[in-house]
Order: sequence, then structure tokens, then C-alpha cells
Amino acid sequence: MNNREFGNSGEDLACNYLEKNGYKILERNKHFSKFCEIDIIAQFKKTTVFVEVKTRKTTSFGTPFEAITKTKFENIKKGVQYYLTENKIKDYRIDVIGITIKPELKIEHLKNISL
Repeated sequence: MNNREFGNSGEDLACNYLEKNGYKILERNKHFSKFCEIDIIAQFKKTTVFVEVKTRKTTSFGTPFEAITKTKFENIKKGVQYYLTENKIKDYRIDVIGITIKPELKIEHLKNISL
């Protein structure tokens, strides 16, 4: 399995997790530029939720959340702003889902993040 396939499998797990928790998946892998892609755009009640997903096999080289740099977050925010303007959305938040595969599957969901 290459990195892209591994990332997609993590996003599949995240979508399943979100759906089980009452979210409706609106879009996946929405590209805004070569620097910005939103992994999942979902709806929770009246809130549009932009979700960054980070998947790691283990935490040997850090947690999934440590992979989100300030630059990465700034690029996500630019994409979010474009999407909000394009779709006239006012109620939104940015979440991060961190997935670790081993030693056991662990899914962590941080809501309404800012760096």
C-alpha cells in the first residue's frame, strides 16, 4: 500500500467515524490549489465542518496531530475561506481527526481547532 492509499484508508475510517456520530459527508478531497486540499467537508446539525485527517501506522515518529504544521493549517484556512465565500456559509468550524493504526486502532477527534 502506497502513501496515497494509506491516507485514503484513514479518510475512509474518519468518514465512517463521523457518520456514526451524526455527521453527513458533503465532499472529500476538495482541492483549492496545489497547496490546499480539504480532506472531508461534513455537515453536523447546522454547522459545516472542515476536517483534516492524519493517519499514522504507529506513534514511533510522533502523533498524527504533530504532522499538522502552521503552514499546513494556514493553507487549510485559505481553502476554508474560499469555500465559505463560494457557498455563502456562516456557521463552520475546523476539526482534526488523528488515526493511529497500531498497536490498536485509535481515532481521536479534536473539534474547532486553531493554531
